[in-house]
Amino acid sequence: MPTTAMDLITSLKQGDQTAMEIIYRKHWEHVFDAAYKRIGSEDIAQDITQDIFISLWEKRETLEIRESLAAYLQGSVKYRVINYFRANITKEKYSEDLLSLMGNTSSLNPTNRLTVKEINQELDQAIAELPERMRQIFSMSRKQEKSNNEISEELNLSIQTVKNQLTAALKIIRKRLAYLTMFFF
Repeated sequence: MPTTAMDLITSLKQGDQTAMEIIYRKHWEHVFDAAYKRIGSEDIAQDITQDIFISLWEKRETLEIRESLAAYLQGSVKYRVINYFRANITKEKYSEDLLSLMGNTSSLNPTNRLTVKEINQELDQAIAELPERMRQIFSMSRKQEKSNNEISEELNLSIQTVKNQLTAALKIIRKRLAYLTMFFF
């Protein structure tokens, strides 16, 4: 059984599930608290926390921790939160645009709430209908919080190809939501 932080990391890299369980029990609360303080939503903070530990396990073989494991996990929280907000900007922007067009930005009545919900569902559907490689790259960027360089290396693509795919995905999503907004009015 690993006894030091370095032993835990070494054991984790070797696929030791016990080491992962120890890390999870030791750091879960701190990771959750950091995510919750930044997001303000318990459910989303739990999702981010779970994603961080899943990612830690999935990346264990190539894991490079330059400082402490706690610092690495706190950095992961920071980037997951940033990517969470980045991924939701599109939804929020179109929801705000819709409300502005409806002339009611101060509160949502049931009809407006339903319309915004439909737009969010349409956004999720638009993402699901992206071509497979584009959807994979979009997901890696927005949900898995990977940099363009990481995606490029993992998928054996040029960085420019990754950038082009992300740009194309956003254009498709925006076009689809713009059409939806026009449709409602």
